[in-house]
Amino acid sequence: MMQFPQTAKILFIDDDATLRQSVKDYFEDNGFTLIEAENGEVGLKVFREEKPNIVVTDLQMPVLGGLEVLKTLTKEFPEMPVVVISEPGGLDDVIQALRIGAWDYLTKPIVQLPVLEHAACRALERSRLIEENRIYRREIELANQALKKNLDILEQDQEAGRSVQMRLLPEQGISFGDYHFSHNVAPSLYLSGDFVDYFRINDNEFGFYIADVSGHGASSAFVTVLLKSIMGQVLGRYQAGQDNLILEPDKLLTKIGGEIHAAKLGKYLTAIYGVINLVENQFTYCIGGHYPNPVLLEDGKARFLEGKGFPVGIMKQATYPRFTVKLGNNVKLLMFSDGIAEILPEKDMENKEKLLLSMAEEGQGSIQHYIEKLGLQNKRELPDDVTILSLQRLSSN
Repeated sequence: MMQFPQTAKILFIDDDATLRQSVKDYFEDNGFTLIEAENGEVGLKVFREEKPNIVVTDLQMPVLGGLEVLKTLTKEFPEMPVVVISEPGGLDDVIQALRIGAWDYLTKPIVQLPVLEHAACRALERSRLIEENRIYRREIELANQALKKNLDILEQDQEAGRSVQMRLLPEQGISFGDYHFSHNVAPSLYLSGDFVDYFRINDNEFGFYIADVSGHGASSAFVTVLLKSIMGQVLGRYQAGQDNLILEPDKLLTKIGGEIHAAKLGKYLTAIYGVINLVENQFTYCIGGHYPNPVLLEDGKARFLEGKGFPVGIMKQATYPRFTVKLGNNVKLLMFSDGIAEILPEKDMENKEKLLLSMAEEGQGSIQHYIEKLGLQNKRELPDDVTILSLQRLSSN
């Protein structure tokens, strides 16, 4: 038999005092709270005072009968479960009660009180499910309203949205010591799912990353804003002396992945995050499912750096291998979003990769060389966002 919480409160209305006492004793012995009334008029008064979870009422009573009680309750409290009890031969009253809105019925004499308990529990369970469903529908409705409002705002002025996203990107031409940054973001739609950033961590170290969010458009652009916010918080904690996460690419990608996964946006991203130590000229990095790998141009020759890892945000807590490269005096480092592969003329990935390396050597790491070779300056429609991040070390030492 179903068991219900002891907090369930039952209002039992019947003019038979002996039955009321028996029902009260039985239900209270089984953990319920039972309040009673001798007729419908008293019952409605008690109902408004006590606010029970369910009403069980006899149909034939003096002063005010059960049908009148039922009519009042279904009008004023349409979700209140009501179980009716009829006299033998009172089928017409039962049919009328069910039409008005009774949830269940029993027929006197009630010899087995567990039968009454079962009917009450069944009605209470149904009431609980209806309430949970109502709350769930309301939450979904509010969430959809909030989402629609946010999307409407973004769609109303795409120019403003793009302007905001572009302002989140770092300034062009920033240098840290001998290292000089530049980047180019060419979105396939008005808003981009690609993002880059570079920033000073302390006097001796700076960090940078390229990220490519799954999908396109406004929803993917939103994740780039979330990513920027997460990185800002991590950098702030380091500057406040709380932790060193910003210096640990593997742990940082795990942290970002956990937050993206917890946000349940239906999105993930690929990323490369690295830290360069200006004293040791050492590049420490991790790759989160990103393609292609970074291209290192050294002594005129280009090669892909090693590394691989899971996309960021697909799993709750992925781990990432950490890689370290010593950088020479005159090196260039190039990173691309995977949209670059979509616009390279070669058909297979092996030849696409060879062309990327060839173009790096031909242009000596220049982003402008790629822009001109691939026609990105024409603002043509692209099959995917295309982003290029360049880092050059030009040292006389």
